[in-house]
Amino acid sequence: MSFASVHTRAQLGVESPEVQVEVHLSGGLPSLSLVGMPEAAVRESKDRVRSAILTSGFDFPAKRITINLAPADLPKDGGRFDLAIALGILAASGQVPLDSVEGHEFLGELALNGELRAITGALPSAVRCGQAGRRLVLPVGNEAEVSLSEQCDMSTALSLAQVVSYLRGDDTLPKVQAELTDEGRDVSVADLLDVKGQPQARRALEVAAAGGHNLLFIGPPGTGKTMLASRLPGILPPMNESEALESAAVYSIAATGSDWLDRWRQRPFRAPHHTASGVALVGGGTNPRPGEISLAHGGVLFLDELPEYSRKVLDVLREPLESGRIVISRAQRSVTFPARFQLVAAMNPCPCGYFGDPSGRCRCNEEQIRRYQGQTSGPLLDRIDLHVEVPSVPTAILQQSPPGESSREVQQRVLAARTRQLDRQGCTNAELAGQQRDVMCKLSSDDEQWFLRAAEKLNLSARGYHRVVKLARTIADLAQSAEIQKPHLMEAIGYRSLDRLAQQPSAARAPVSS
Repeated sequence: MSFASVHTRAQLGVESPEVQVEVHLSGGLPSLSLVGMPEAAVRESKDRVRSAILTSGFDFPAKRITINLAPADLPKDGGRFDLAIALGILAASGQVPLDSVEGHEFLGELALNGELRAITGALPSAVRCGQAGRRLVLPVGNEAEVSLSEQCDMSTALSLAQVVSYLRGDDTLPKVQAELTDEGRDVSVADLLDVKGQPQARRALEVAAAGGHNLLFIGPPGTGKTMLASRLPGILPPMNESEALESAAVYSIAATGSDWLDRWRQRPFRAPHHTASGVALVGGGTNPRPGEISLAHGGVLFLDELPEYSRKVLDVLREPLESGRIVISRAQRSVTFPARFQLVAAMNPCPCGYFGDPSGRCRCNEEQIRRYQGQTSGPLLDRIDLHVEVPSVPTAILQQSPPGESSREVQQRVLAARTRQLDRQGCTNAELAGQQRDVMCKLSSDDEQWFLRAAEKLNLSARGYHRVVKLARTIADLAQSAEIQKPHLMEAIGYRSLDRLAQQPSAARAPVSS
């Protein structure tokens, strides 16, 4: 037989499209041609495969070898095709039974001595292979990663020789056992019990978690803004298997190391530095990689010192905040990464951080304060549902504050509110839109008239108006109320401190006080 076809998979964002490695042997001068849009790393596989076949004790055919990676219009990159190419050559030359490769998919990079090396993006490939009903063979180094999925029959191998022995029926390959699909690993999570004082900020954190809302903390240095933000993942509902696999797939292709495996089913918490570039934040590069917003998928993206970020960088967040995904377009490909995250940001009220503080330490003039507070664009701030003041607390009062609730206690209320939302409308309140939002957030005639007057006084945009209504819906869910009532609307408006400040004379704007 001079022709063989072997199944494998490419990597395109978090997708893993199927690729067929077609190998044809013909007469003529010995040569090897590789076609089908191979990138540089794939073209170099010719030399890796030749050496791996020879050092593993097999014959490399002295014929004209043509290898096609189909479909031809799909870009292929990386060393993940090495094993499939080698097996295609061996099957076409009769050294491996042709029917033995059927019903299988093969992934793995080959060392020159025939050993198999781990690849990136193995988890999405395992999921798609299981959906196709085939058995996946891949390197031992990917075993821990693919064990997170129970959707596929998988085996691991150490070398090309071991795979060939299995295909010849002389040996068996160890199967991958799925593990930890029902619960996450025991990883310590920052607890709200550590936060003393700041009852309003704690309440805002609970509301944000219950409805999936974005949140901004405003206050002087040292008041606990970062501490509060880091506690949000601990009160969010645990990830289900679908959410966990989506998040794990992003980390699988990001090549960020293997420590993410220890955080299986834990909501991610990403806190990029304010010097991060737009590519670092949203992803990109010649071969597109996920950025911080995709690594935060299903969890929390925390932006500390919000005005210090480049305005151009922050504005790229506007579309992902609405759509839950980011599309990165390049000349040869367009890649989509998931990016449904909760944004939590923190900022000082002025450059020195103490504007409005009772101590009177602030020496910033009005122009400096105006320029600093205007650093972040209005359209981005309009997409943040809660603007919450975090005032400084005297040390004496802080020490006397009784212990607050633990994250587990708060999480139970959050879970109950989320369950009401999902049973009622199938999504969180933050995701409500259009007619569904109007139906689920309907107000009584009196309350609607009152709220319209308040919205006009605060000069809320249409987006801001709808976000306040959805916020009130979440507050009503936490109160186990079937209808949105006026107290819920009042509390929701109370979380729009930036809109209230915008209506004050500039000299009177002091967003933080004890």
